[in-house]
Amino acid sequence: MEHSSIHLKLGFEMADRVSNGAPNGEERSSGATKKQPKAFSTSHRPPKERAPIPALFMAAVAGAGSPGEKSSMFKRVDSVRRSMCLTKKEKSPRLLTFSPDAEVQKVTKGSEVSQSYTLSPDPSASPSGAASPGMNAIFKRMGYVRRSLGLTKKETSPRQRFLPPIPDAEVQNTEVRKVTKSAKVTQSAEVTLPLSESYTLPPGPSAPPSVMEVNNLIDGCDLLGALVNLLCLREEVRDASPVELAHLEKDLHLLYGALRTKMAAIVRQSSALPARNKELLVQVARVVQEEEQREGGAGGLGGWRDFWRDAVRDGVRDVLQAVHLDTPERNTSWLAVHLGLLGKAIVENLERVKAELQASYPPSFRVFDHYVDAWHGAVTAHLTDLIAKVTEVKDSYALLDFICNQYESERILGNIGLQPDMREELRHLTLEEELLNKIKDQYCKQLKAEVKALLEGVIRVERETLWEPKKKSKERDEAKCPLSPMVMDIRQMVAGKEKTSRTLSTDLGLRTTHICLKELEHFPTELEREFSCCVRPLISPPADVLDQSLWVTYHITYINSFIALREHMESYKDSSPDQVTQLSRSLEKAKSKLTHTLLQQLKTDISPFTASLMTKHWLNDDEDFKELCERVQNLYDLCTEMKQPQLQELVKQLHLLVMREYVASLLHSSYSCKGRKNHQAAEKLQEQWTQLSTLFQRMKSSEDWLNPLGDHLGKIIGQKNESDITKAILQPLVTDFPDISEKQLQAVLNFRASMWTPERMRVQHRVAKLKQQGGATHTHRRFFTDMQ
Repeated sequence: MEHSSIHLKLGFEMADRVSNGAPNGEERSSGATKKQPKAFSTSHRPPKERAPIPALFMAAVAGAGSPGEKSSMFKRVDSVRRSMCLTKKEKSPRLLTFSPDAEVQKVTKGSEVSQSYTLSPDPSASPSGAASPGMNAIFKRMGYVRRSLGLTKKETSPRQRFLPPIPDAEVQNTEVRKVTKSAKVTQSAEVTLPLSESYTLPPGPSAPPSVMEVNNLIDGCDLLGALVNLLCLREEVRDASPVELAHLEKDLHLLYGALRTKMAAIVRQSSALPARNKELLVQVARVVQEEEQREGGAGGLGGWRDFWRDAVRDGVRDVLQAVHLDTPERNTSWLAVHLGLLGKAIVENLERVKAELQASYPPSFRVFDHYVDAWHGAVTAHLTDLIAKVTEVKDSYALLDFICNQYESERILGNIGLQPDMREELRHLTLEEELLNKIKDQYCKQLKAEVKALLEGVIRVERETLWEPKKKSKERDEAKCPLSPMVMDIRQMVAGKEKTSRTLSTDLGLRTTHICLKELEHFPTELEREFSCCVRPLISPPADVLDQSLWVTYHITYINSFIALREHMESYKDSSPDQVTQLSRSLEKAKSKLTHTLLQQLKTDISPFTASLMTKHWLNDDEDFKELCERVQNLYDLCTEMKQPQLQELVKQLHLLVMREYVASLLHSSYSCKGRKNHQAAEKLQEQWTQLSTLFQRMKSSEDWLNPLGDHLGKIIGQKNESDITKAILQPLVTDFPDISEKQLQAVLNFRASMWTPERMRVQHRVAKLKQQGGATHTHRRFFTDMQ
């Protein structure tokens, strides 16, 4: 009761203030004027104006005296609410609403109902149909009364709660977002409406304007107003005197120059900010149309459409220059990043043109086409400037990739957002053939330097990972033969460079293959030279057996690697036959040199043992011969990891080398057998020759034609009678080995030592006669020829 009395008293005081004639609900008090309450606003809160309280409401409040009269008061309050259009909003599931006129907002989570009480507009209260701020204040007071009297609805669910008032800032942001969204929808709808070709100029001035007035119109961006005044001035030119004519023409020239400057600025800015000067672009188009119709008249200027195109190009150039361009020192991918940003800028700019700018021009302007053409010119000029800054092959590739692949692709001009305005014929970049060839030549030149540097890096890696730390390669081919890692590196390099360049153009892919194969021609020689210098300590004293074995393994590895490279490069023979032929020769030469190095090292290793052959010690000791055979066998065992058929070629050369060294020890021997020692030396020579032949037979040597030589030489040494040598032995020797010289035969006879000089002369004469008679049938065999 106490609370009810307080609020009833408050209601009476409100009624009193209104009935006492307070204007607009203003409170009157003795002595002081109270501050007015502020009305709701999204930006500021002006003082509230209170509307007069209806008499029906005052009667309803005044009539509630005792608790028994509450029910009748409730009915009166409801009738007041209905008469003042205080209605409920429709229910919406979990809808969060806000109204500045709301007294209480509730959200019932259980039933998912939101309630909001608002005041419907009263046309009689406000001209706009909205409730006045004074009425809002009254209903707010009424809400206090209703809550104090317990007139609000009870919660129907434990989850029901009162919704806290929404801050003014949030309401303001919500309204701004709604306005922005509405503006966007309206704007997108306007894009679809093309600007008509027809137009009507505003009425001209009643009196000729002054130059200052026209200039002010231009500065104020009233282009059509300025145009109408300029046309009026041009009419004055017709009737002007010669003195006035000169002044008028000068003024017109200056004013038209100012108009063009203003129009050019508007068009240029439209490339970056089209939505801000949309109406100005319409005026630009109308000025151009009108001046084109009056072209050739007194006081006017020509070339308005060209002037407009120049402004479009300048605007596009401004957009291009705004694209970020880093320096190579700060970013190694500076050009690729820049071109990516450039492509994005082109797409965004043309999308603006398509969506917004086209609607500001009549169709005859072909706005989209001219902007695309402007981008072609700007990009061409920009690429020309970039060429001088490109110093690395990756940057040249980025430049060519932008020209050949990216520019006309769906990433830029082929973007789906530019369709269908972007016709196929508009996409092509009209780049001069000379400029494109210049970029391609620069790319190939830089690519050549890069390939050369990469091959040098391959050698450096081989030295640092294998030779210096004395490690073997872990790479193997299908036959389990050791290979250097460089084989895969080189194969991938050539294939990768060729594939990458072919994405730019077919001719660049072919030129890249030529470059790679040409640079590879010098690689085997460079590798062999660096390798020989680096691994020489492995065979120099005091090198041990392990180092010597590692040295042999290195040679076998690189022989296999050169063979593998040659086999792989044959795949490029159809496209680059000359380059493949030259590279094959270079690889074969390097492989042969490595093989020769192996054989020469073996020759050096066995030379101490061959030097002791055909001596007095040799007749009674086989240790040196056994050591010789062991060294040969060890080399062969290591070489079994060599690729075929190179292994068989090595065995063939090894067979010839060892047999020649053995015979050379006979030819160079200073020892002479006497008496029974001839027979002993002959038997030992034939026996050891047979052992060597058997050794190489196990190695599957194809040089079995060497086998009879030991028997021939043994018979000469062991034969007692000179006539038997002449009749039965010389014929087979000359037939099988026609390249034996008289001097070499003389050395064999000297080792025999039991023949007199006349007998030796007859033997030599017999050999010469057999050669003259054509007794030699295997003239292609070369055994004694290469012996010193």
